[in-house]
Amino acid sequence: MVIKCKAAVAWEVDKPLSIEEVEVAPPKAHEVRVKIVATGICGTDDHVLKGSIPNIDYPFIPGHEGAGIVESIGEGVTCVKPGDKVIPLCLPQCGECSFCLNPDTNCCLKTHLHESQNLMPDKTSRFTCKGKAIHHFLWISTFSEYTVMPDSAIARIDDDAPLDKVCLFGCGFSTGYGAAINTAKVKPGSTCAIFGLGGVGLSVVVGCKSAGASRIIGIDINKDKFTKARELGATECINPQDFKKPIQEVLLEMTGHGVDYSFEVVGHTDTMVAALVSCHMGSGTCVLVGTPPLGSQLSFDPLLLFTGRTWKGCLIGGWKTKDSIPKLVSGYMEKKFNPDVLITHTLPFDKINEGFELLQSGKSIHTVLVF
Repeated sequence: MVIKCKAAVAWEVDKPLSIEEVEVAPPKAHEVRVKIVATGICGTDDHVLKGSIPNIDYPFIPGHEGAGIVESIGEGVTCVKPGDKVIPLCLPQCGECSFCLNPDTNCCLKTHLHESQNLMPDKTSRFTCKGKAIHHFLWISTFSEYTVMPDSAIARIDDDAPLDKVCLFGCGFSTGYGAAINTAKVKPGSTCAIFGLGGVGLSVVVGCKSAGASRIIGIDINKDKFTKARELGATECINPQDFKKPIQEVLLEMTGHGVDYSFEVVGHTDTMVAALVSCHMGSGTCVLVGTPPLGSQLSFDPLLLFTGRTWKGCLIGGWKTKDSIPKLVSGYMEKKFNPDVLITHTLPFDKINEGFELLQSGKSIHTVLVF
């Protein structure tokens, strides 16, 4: 049957979200309907509302970092059952495409970057509001109390996992932690620099520390984030605004020949190039983690790569999501890492726009909304 519930609808670009009553249709074959219990506000949500993510159709229900409980399943679904605790996957893992079968990539061909996820695979929507069909976001739309997704975009997790904490594994923590562990493959004793100390950047710090890095330099123009960065493992924190010279020159002076690994977690082209330059010229690895602005172009000296630097991209931390997210949650339950400290605010869902204001003003690291 159709369920009526609360959701945050984006009717137009760069406008506040509107809390609406929406109708959520039952799941069709190989689809799952989930009751979302908690959902995080990620920087990517802010980017998409400002129109910086390609191929988004309005109106739509955003949100991609949630955790909930399976309400019902469609025909042919075998990976979850009603009552299971789950995390929706903003990067699917169909398990069948050439990318899923390739051990060297986690970029399933059903990702939004390859094939639009504004509608379900049958090209229809499960959301209706005021008699109008509402588009999905990355198939999962976690800013709705109930949502529907394909069974390739959901992962069952531990029955006793706290949903208001582990929702971060849907994107933010997994992305940053995996950037260090999987993409960069940080080595013990190495030196790392992280550009941007938001929720994802701080998760990179956790990953670098876990990998055994001996020197972890956090970089941000907001000094209020430095205490949390040091708490999580940063050995030094610097503000580019405190220097008259470019930050890459500062890092080269601090380290002698550049860092072993740098991570750009801001999404600005100038910091992407600065992060590359700050790497060791013969062996440094720079990982792009932040979402770049729509239509942006990079301009840099190719000799930066000619000498031996490596520039890599990172999508959801390099994890094959359906396989790996449950294992990460289990690791959390075993206290192998504690992303709880990244959650600075927990708000009722109705205050979602206040949560975005906290993000935009730099007053929050991560805000979790609870229904």
